[in-house]
Amino acid sequence: MRERLTARVLLFDVQGRILLLKGRLPNRPMHTSSWFTVGGGVEPGETLEAAALREIAEETGFEDVELGPVVWTREGLGELVTGEKVIFKEHYIVAYCGGGEPSREGWEDYETDLIDDIRWWALEEIVVTSDRVYPERFRELIGAVAARDYPASPLEITIAPTVS
Repeated sequence: MRERLTARVLLFDVQGRILLLKGRLPNRPMHTSSWFTVGGGVEPGETLEAAALREIAEETGFEDVELGPVVWTREGLGELVTGEKVIFKEHYIVAYCGGGEPSREGWEDYETDLIDDIRWWALEEIVVTSDRVYPERFRELIGAVAARDYPASPLEITIAPTVS
């Protein structure tokens, strides 16, 4: 199975809020939606940082962005909109921007179909929401990142599947 290097972005505004999108995976029903970070696949010849900046611009319209470190990594099986099954090799990069209303003008048709919402979240709101937030350990780990208490090296956050 092919591996797909992926840049996920923990994008904060000047108020300390984080931008999340709400959507679902291809071929999944509406009730499976989760909140997740900006980001996507790294193109051939592109660096992780360049991919993060491109994804931010495409998914939000924000271009005046400062990148921080990669703080988390995660691996998991997934499916692309083409139906191809891949192993996502996710790298979560911290980034900062001035904030404001995100733009959907750079979205592809499939993004418009699969993403239902995009908004800034205060950390207090994330803690109390009953909505699903991805990745699984997001609520547990985001407070330290928001406080700029970064790990010395990226923290591996993959959760092993449970055997039933």
